[in-house]
Amino acid sequence: MFRTSKENFISESSKTLEEIYEMLHSLKSISLQKLQKDKTVLIMVDLINGFIREGALKSSRVEEILPAVLKLQKACIQAGIPILAFADSHTMASPEFESYPPHCLAGTSEEEIAEELKQAGGYQLIRKNSTNGFLEEEFQKWLLSHDKINNFIIVGDCTDICIQQFAVSLKTWFNKENRKTRIIVPMDLVETYDLGVHNGNLVHVMSLYNMIINGVEVVQAVEVG
Repeated sequence: MFRTSKENFISESSKTLEEIYEMLHSLKSISLQKLQKDKTVLIMVDLINGFIREGALKSSRVEEILPAVLKLQKACIQAGIPILAFADSHTMASPEFESYPPHCLAGTSEEEIAEELKQAGGYQLIRKNSTNGFLEEEFQKWLLSHDKINNFIIVGDCTDICIQQFAVSLKTWFNKENRKTRIIVPMDLVETYDLGVHNGNLVHVMSLYNMIINGVEVVQAVEVG
């Protein structure tokens, strides 16, 4: 049910979007060196061919963040910071294809990590069969066996789907456990796609805002020196 007219909705939303835009631009960067390496993990989400270079859901917007992600990946490897890499991997039986076109099928090149990141290595691969990597049993086991980790740097795609779902799920799980953590999302290392009414710029900004109001620490960037 709409509680306002179309004109009022657009006018009020425009003002709000301007405020959110300015708020995001005022956020600071953080330094990787200031995070304790034994308490920090880098999590790369869906930086795979099927969202970057081939298939129904490829996006040049996502491809553009790869060089900066690679730089952070290498810095984490050098610092001894563990890295997890989620990768979508489905069969044709996936109910997800009722919402999205078939993508990232198991056994195809679409489910493979982007070549640049694969060459750098240093990560533990976790394949996932939904948009939310938090639900994967392998990640749950990793989380419980690494209970000293309290800094989670999350990068990848898509800002409004897999990134947002994972970051908010992770934060709220720690809230339930009464554990203080930093769930860190660098704005320059997450992206989404443009397709029809799915305006990449709009959903990117609104998703960052939604993560902030749910306790996720959105930052301009993670500086590596």
